[in-house]
Amino acid sequence: LACLSLSLCVLFCPCLSGEFVFSLSSNDNSELWLSTDESPLNLQLLAWVGKTGTEWTAPGEFVKYASQTSRPVRLSAERRYFFEVIHKQDNKGTDHVEVAWQLLDQSFRFMVIESKHISLYVNESALLMSDVAHIPQTAASHQHIPTKQHDSAEDIMREDPRDSLYKVPLINSKFLQGILPDCSYKPSYTIKDFPLLRYQGLQFVHMSYIYPNDYTRLTNMESENSCFYPKSPYYMKINVSQPEKPDELLSELTQLSRRHLQTNQTELKLGGSVKKVEQIKPKRKRPIKRQKVKSVKKTVTPRQTNPLIPEGKEVLKAKEQPALPVEQLNYKQHQIQRSHKMNQTQIQRINHSKHQPLERNAPLAEKPTEDQVGKEDKVRKIAENRRDTREGGKDYLWGPGNFEVADDEALTPVPVFDTEVNWSQTFQVNHLDLQARRSDSIDLHCNVSGNLLLDSSDVLPIVKFVFGALCPCRRFTLERVVNVVKRVDGVQGSRYLLELQLKDVNGQLLRLSQYIYTLIRHSRQRSRDFSFKQPKSEPVLCNPVGLRWNPVATVHFVVPVKNQARWVQQLIADMEKLFRETGDTNFNLIIADYNSTDMDVRMALQKSSLPRYQYVKLSGNFERSAGLQAGINLINDNHSIVFLCDLHIHFPPFIIDTIRKHCVEGYMVFAPIVMRLNCGATPSEARGYWEVNGFGLLGIYKSDLDAVGGMNTKDFTDRWGGEDWELLDRVLQAGLEVERIYLRNFFHHYHSKRGMWNRRMSHSHR
Repeated sequence: LACLSLSLCVLFCPCLSGEFVFSLSSNDNSELWLSTDESPLNLQLLAWVGKTGTEWTAPGEFVKYASQTSRPVRLSAERRYFFEVIHKQDNKGTDHVEVAWQLLDQSFRFMVIESKHISLYVNESALLMSDVAHIPQTAASHQHIPTKQHDSAEDIMREDPRDSLYKVPLINSKFLQGILPDCSYKPSYTIKDFPLLRYQGLQFVHMSYIYPNDYTRLTNMESENSCFYPKSPYYMKINVSQPEKPDELLSELTQLSRRHLQTNQTELKLGGSVKKVEQIKPKRKRPIKRQKVKSVKKTVTPRQTNPLIPEGKEVLKAKEQPALPVEQLNYKQHQIQRSHKMNQTQIQRINHSKHQPLERNAPLAEKPTEDQVGKEDKVRKIAENRRDTREGGKDYLWGPGNFEVADDEALTPVPVFDTEVNWSQTFQVNHLDLQARRSDSIDLHCNVSGNLLLDSSDVLPIVKFVFGALCPCRRFTLERVVNVVKRVDGVQGSRYLLELQLKDVNGQLLRLSQYIYTLIRHSRQRSRDFSFKQPKSEPVLCNPVGLRWNPVATVHFVVPVKNQARWVQQLIADMEKLFRETGDTNFNLIIADYNSTDMDVRMALQKSSLPRYQYVKLSGNFERSAGLQAGINLINDNHSIVFLCDLHIHFPPFIIDTIRKHCVEGYMVFAPIVMRLNCGATPSEARGYWEVNGFGLLGIYKSDLDAVGGMNTKDFTDRWGGEDWELLDRVLQAGLEVERIYLRNFFHHYHSKRGMWNRRMSHSHR
C-alpha cells in the first residue's frame, strides 16, 4: 500500500449509560478524539498510538502502549457524541485502525464499536470528490498537543503506583486474622531432592503473572527483536530472513520462487553442464513491515556472478511501481519470458520427486500438475508487471541468464486490474489477547517481552472476596488494586501476592500486602447407579500457613569488587540516595574488596552517610564466588536476607521492600530480571534488553543459603560466570521455589570491559 493519511468523522450513541474506557489499535500511528456532545468544536484527545511513525499494533491489540487506553469517560445512552479518528500509515505492513470500548464494572475485555452504534456525520453519497465544505475543521486535524503525547520508550518509565507503595504504612495484622481459613502450602512445582544435572535447574523456573500492566514489555526495542509476536504476518512486521505467508499473490510468488530455486540448487544436466548453487547467509535479521520474497540466487556461470534478486529486495505491486523506460521494460519482459521457458523445460525433466522445504542440495521438486502449471503462469504474468523500487535499479525478479527463447514469442504487456471497492463491506476484529498465548516458561531467545500479564477477570473476583471478608463493617474502603502477582499451579492451586491500597475511616491510606492461596480441592460424588463421577475441582481461598513475608527483615547487599574505583563510588552514592529516599535503616552494604589499588574502599565507606556497612579485604585474583561468600560470612543474623549483587546496578527506591516481599524464609527466593542498558543509555532514558538468562542477582534468607551450602568456591576459581546457575540448581533441590519477575527501573549499567577482573593488560612493544 502507498503512504496514506485519513480522518474518520462519525457520530455514535452508546448502548448504555455509564463510564466507558476507549482503546485504539492501528498500523501505524493514530489518534482518537471524542467530543462531549454532537459538536466537533468540543473534541478532546483520548487515546493514541505513537507519534514518530515507528509505533504500530497488530489488529485488535489494544494494550500494547499505555497511550492506547483512555481515561474513564461518562456517557449517556440518550445522547449522541461526535468522535474523530486520525490515521497515518506508511507503505509497509497491513494498514488497519480499530476503536474499541469497555464498560467499567461490567466487561473485562475491549469490544470493537459496531456499526449499529455509529452513523455518518455527513452523508457523502451524493457529493462529488471536489466537495469539501462539509468536512469539519477540528482541533484533531489542526492542533498539535505535544504535552499530551509521549514516546513509547517512556512507557516503562512512566509513574506507577507500585513505585511508591513502600511509602504507605501496612495495615495492622490484627485486621487480617481469621478473614480466610488456614491451609497448608505445598506447591506441586517444587522439586526437593530431585536429582539434577548441572545447570538443569533453569528448566524448572517459571515466570509469575502480573496485574495490572506494568509496561515492562520493551515495545521501543521490537524493531530489532519482534519475538513477542507469533510467527504470522497477521501479528508482526515480517523479518526478511524469515518470510511468512503474506497475501495470496505474494504467497504464490514465494512458492514459485522456491520451486525455481530448488530446480537450480540440484544437479541438473542441461546441455551437458552441471549447475550448483551456494546459499548466502543473510547479513542481519531486521524486522520490516511488508513481506519480502526470500532472496533467490541464480545459477552461477564463470562469466556471470550477479544474483537473481538482491538480498532484501522487496517485491511490490505493479500499481505502486514507478514507470520504467521502454528499453528496461522490454528487456525485463524478455528475461522473464526466458525464465518462463527455462522453468517449463526444467519442469518437464523433473520426475518422481518429493516437494520439501527450501534448503541446500534439496531433492528435486515434485512434477506439477496442469493446474499448478497454470497457476504458475498466472503468477508469472502478474510478476511481469512488478518493477524495481530502487532509482536506476537494474536488478529484476529473475535477472539475466543463459536462457534460450523463440524469436517470435510475443512481448505484449499484461493489463493490470485494480480491485473494485465494496463500500458496503464490513469487517470483524476481536480483542487480540497475545498475553494469553504466552507460556510461563523462561524464553532465553526473547529479551523484550516483559512480564506475563493477568486478565482482570482472574484478579477482580479474588479482590472482591478478600476485601469483602476484610471489611464487613465498612471500616475500610478500597482505593485501588496496586499490584497482584500470581504463580500458577494447576495441580495444588495458585499463589497470589495481593497488594491493595485502602483508606480507613479517618482518611489514612493503608496497604494490604498479603499472600493468598487458591487451594484446589477435589470432591468425588456418587451417581445414581452408585458409580463415582469424575472428581470435581473447587478452588478455595485460604491463608497459606507459613507463607508470610517479614516487612522489617534486614537486607544485606553483598558486592565483590576489584579496581573499579568510579563504579564503587557510584554504588556508594546510590546506596546513600536509597537511604535518603526511604529512611529505611534495615539494610546493609557489604563490599568484599580484592585489594583494590585505585581507591581506598574502606575510607570511602567511612566517609559515607550509610547507616550500616561492612568491609572485608581479600587478596589474590578476583573470584566472584569467593568474594560473595566472604561477604556472606560477615552476616550473623540467620533470619536476614542476603542479596547477591553486582557492582554496576542501578536500584529503584522500592528495591528493599520488593526483596522482602518476594523472599520467604524456608519457602521462596527472589531472582528479579534486570534490564541491561545499551551503550549511551541512562536510567532516565532507558534503552536495552532484559537479562533473561542471568540469576546472579538473587535474594535469599541467610538460613536458606547456608542450608544449600553457600557459594561454590571450589569449582569457580579464577573465573566468574556459571556460578549463578549452579547455585540455582542447589536452591531448587532444597525444595525452595524461585520467584521470577521483570523489575521496573532496575538497570544494569553499560560499562567498558577494559580492566575487568578476568582481563589482563597486554604490553605494547615498539
